[in-house]
Amino acid sequence: MLNYTVQRLVQAIVAIFGVLTIVFVVMHLSGDPTLLLVPQDASAEMIAELRHQLGFDRPIWVQYLDYLYGLTQLDFGDSVVQRVPALDIVASRLPYTIQLAAGALVVAIGVGIPAGIIMATMRGSAIERILAAVVVTGQSVPTFLSAILLIFIFGVTLRWLPTSGAGELRAMIMPSIALGALSMSTFARMTRIAIIDELGKDYVRAGIARGLSLRQTVFRHVLRNASIPVITIAALEIGNLLAGAVIIETVFAWPGIGQLAIQSIQSRDFLVVQVIVLLISFVYVMTSVLADLVYVAVDPRIRLVR
Repeated sequence: MLNYTVQRLVQAIVAIFGVLTIVFVVMHLSGDPTLLLVPQDASAEMIAELRHQLGFDRPIWVQYLDYLYGLTQLDFGDSVVQRVPALDIVASRLPYTIQLAAGALVVAIGVGIPAGIIMATMRGSAIERILAAVVVTGQSVPTFLSAILLIFIFGVTLRWLPTSGAGELRAMIMPSIALGALSMSTFARMTRIAIIDELGKDYVRAGIARGLSLRQTVFRHVLRNASIPVITIAALEIGNLLAGAVIIETVFAWPGIGQLAIQSIQSRDFLVVQVIVLLISFVYVMTSVLADLVYVAVDPRIRLVR
């Protein structure tokens, strides 16, 4: 277990390093941020002086090595727009995104997994067809469109919920549903498929033959054995929720790192974008590592090998 964990952590570091390198190069090739920071009538001398102050007149490989050295000192650099540490800017927005992602995860797991269990155990019933329609709708409707529809129905027409901002708990409801709808559908489909696959195995027939009801068999034995693919999906969906927050936070004016990412890309605030990408990459990779370790706890038959 220890050797496997160390190996996966090394792979995680390499993956994060690769993502960070790609983003660094792409952002620096997207344009010169100094042109957005000076007045329209600024002279060439003023632009050159600001470019020198920010260090953008150096070769890109020198900037890259300097940035990597800063990371070893836990220095993520200063925002070129706000002139404060980029990490502080991201940290001030992160709690809002965590709050939104947690709400979306509650929607995804709290609705998706029970829906998948019901669809698997009540195949052919009217309830299954209704839930299947809900799942297909959640999977088919784009995130931005579901957000707009929720705003129109519950915010504008019925006026039950606030349409923007993060000032109160009610403001979380629509963004959480819009962000969690796709993940909910994914959880429902994977849970249904995994349970149906387990229901066809001999131990289920043996349990029912011994007098166990289908419900008892599912909750005592099937769910545990069917949880492996669901755990895999959960690890991926946590990262997807952070990435999907970019759209939802923009639509609902939610002050999280998704909205910050859009603003920083538009203003070419390289250092802030790199911190956000580094954070999301870290979450993606570490949830994948944790999922691999949870497999063994859930199913002792699994052995982690190199």
